[in-house]
Amino acid sequence: MENTGSTSRKHQGHIVAQSLHITIVADRTAANRATQKRPAMSQHNVLEYLERCALARADVCAVSDEHARLTYRELLDEARSRGCALSALGAGAQPVMVFMEKSARTLATLLGTLYAGGFYVPVDPAAPDMRLASMYATLGNPLVVVGDTTRERARAALPDARLVEADDLTAQVDTALLERIRAHVLDCDPAYVLFTSGSTGAPKGVAVSHRAIIDFIDTFTATFGFTCDDVFANQAPFDFDVSVKDIYSALATGGELAIVPRRLFSQPAALVEYVDACHATVMTWAVAALCLVSSLHALDGQGLPHVRRVLFSGEVMPLKHLAIWMEHLPQAQFVNLYGPTEITCNCTYHEVERGRIYDKSLPLGRPFANRQVMLLDGDDRLVTQPGIQGEICVCGASVALGYYAAREQTERAFVRNPLQQAFPQVMYRTGDMGTYDSNGDLLFCGRKDNQIKHMGHRIELEEIDAAFERCGGVTRCRCSFDPEKSRIHAFYEGDADSSELLARIHEELPVFMHPASLEHVDEMPLTKNGKVDRRAMLDAYLAEQQRLKELRRQARAQRKKEVNA
Repeated sequence: MENTGSTSRKHQGHIVAQSLHITIVADRTAANRATQKRPAMSQHNVLEYLERCALARADVCAVSDEHARLTYRELLDEARSRGCALSALGAGAQPVMVFMEKSARTLATLLGTLYAGGFYVPVDPAAPDMRLASMYATLGNPLVVVGDTTRERARAALPDARLVEADDLTAQVDTALLERIRAHVLDCDPAYVLFTSGSTGAPKGVAVSHRAIIDFIDTFTATFGFTCDDVFANQAPFDFDVSVKDIYSALATGGELAIVPRRLFSQPAALVEYVDACHATVMTWAVAALCLVSSLHALDGQGLPHVRRVLFSGEVMPLKHLAIWMEHLPQAQFVNLYGPTEITCNCTYHEVERGRIYDKSLPLGRPFANRQVMLLDGDDRLVTQPGIQGEICVCGASVALGYYAAREQTERAFVRNPLQQAFPQVMYRTGDMGTYDSNGDLLFCGRKDNQIKHMGHRIELEEIDAAFERCGGVTRCRCSFDPEKSRIHAFYEGDADSSELLARIHEELPVFMHPASLEHVDEMPLTKNGKVDRRAMLDAYLAEQQRLKELRRQARAQRKKEVNA
């Protein structure tokens, strides 16, 4: 992709924090590869968003859930009080695990952790015990904040943890104390750690700095024109980085964060009614959540007339589901966002064009301002020609600090930019493969770990997914690969006939891409981050096949026994 402008580059240092084992990157500006004008960054701490709004919009609702509403003044006061209480508990410069369901009060706890000079680590109370224990150990046995409904769950999962009730985090606000704490917090210090799945099976904690959040949010809100009149309908759990966009976009603009209850995602019609009742104007949702609504026809008879922006990410958006949403929300702008947690939310975007025919899938689009997004081939050479694949790599101030207490994993993914030999510049390897189209837009070509070798050919499973999704009657398809038997298995949602589908696919794809089986499923399992869990689908299928095989064996043995009797 060509540079559309140039920016001054500051000298960048690269050190490894010995105590945290995370890569810390000093401030710099990367080549500006976007057409959007980037606002100047004049703050150093994300709490300044809240403080500005508390002055200018003190009595305006900052955050709401189904049980409570907090104005900006109330949110500020509660966060500062909790910050003083957490400071007395030794939370300064330390991780604080927030073991709570998302709510307005949970948000006050997250911000209170920052006032204490620490960094917050929201976790899902419903996560498996082993995962919670792994995260707790990685963080070095941190203080754990719990709510009324999660106290017993935390005690069961983390029996040795030091627990503190969120409702007990009340203290007289000590302004001098908070000022002393703030003076020692740097913009390169972590603001949060979010755990993602690791290739080794153990979760990895991605540490993100104040600077990275500010760099992204300022650009994100300016790009899409968010204002103080916007209501952000929060779908994602607070331990999922999609929520970072909701939280800080609201705080940065003075808008309202409307927290959608988790329970409604099993009641799509009620979910849509709730979003409408909130007068939500912005929906930044995971693809899987949007597909849940459209697949169950929850938009039929229920409009969302106030919504003017629908932004989605997490995985490839099936075009048929997108078409349903666009038909029911003719007034809204739809945007495809791309980027892993490690680069702070997103690095590219594509505004969907109404009337344009997308033959295969949506482009990832072009980079946000102040991000260098490039493709590197297997020899770390820059890929610029359309149609040639390379790994998507990212540089810029919004790149995360690294993986918390995981030096080796950090050094594998957060590397020195091989194209910059004059000075050290950190680059994140996403593990995603991409290419450019003739317009210079970036296209997603699949994960490196979804690239398989079958019958002597390298195959991207997403290519087979897309072929099925182009067939009538298929709303979504995901394939998985069984390496033991070297077989591809396909799973689809929709009302298409499986035999007709296979006949169509056999015509469209070469033989080495033909799945060994095609299974209809009513719904697809999701990972903790809201993506389709290909491995879980395959494991369930193989287990069922093994069960059926055993039943057939028993039947044969019984018949043989009867014949010999």
